[in-house]
Amino acid sequence: MPFAKSLALVALIAVVSACGSISVDDYAGREPVFEPQTFFDGQLVARGVLKDRSGRVIRQFTADIEAYWTDGIGTLEEDFVFDDGEESRRVWKLQPAGAGQFIATAGDVVGEGRASVAGNAMFLEYVLQVPYGDGTIDLAIDDRMYLLTPDVLINESQMRKFGFRVGEIVLTIERLAAAN
Repeated sequence: MPFAKSLALVALIAVVSACGSISVDDYAGREPVFEPQTFFDGQLVARGVLKDRSGRVIRQFTADIEAYWTDGIGTLEEDFVFDDGEESRRVWKLQPAGAGQFIATAGDVVGEGRASVAGNAMFLEYVLQVPYGDGTIDLAIDDRMYLLTPDVLINESQMRKFGFRVGEIVLTIERLAAAN
């Protein structure tokens, strides 16, 4: 009987631990401090991979990003090139919504995404319409961005459908030196 109780206790601890959630506020004291208006300004380049639900890399991509702010609204013009030659474009709008908060919209985003910034991190949640067959499917995206240096950011994105993980994106974004 002691073995069964021990096993039950281990199972309970695993379930309770799985319920815990990482918050952007967990990074409040981390540096360098991530300021979207500073990092997302000018020429940037993103390089990354798309993984399937088993974690296998299925695509690679690069994206040239032109980022700027006008009247307090940020715009990120992203031009993607995938390893199979496919090209796509996404234009994000970032609107400040209070201390450390942003509303994020794009043409293939359903409704509004919500971003929170603290310390060196920015978490962004949104629903993305992704081409599938002759139409599209909606995937819930959970982006976790971490500023490593003033010019380098790493981003992990979990993709979910009906609450199940269906894929992941891992990428870096690098600020390019301004031309003199």
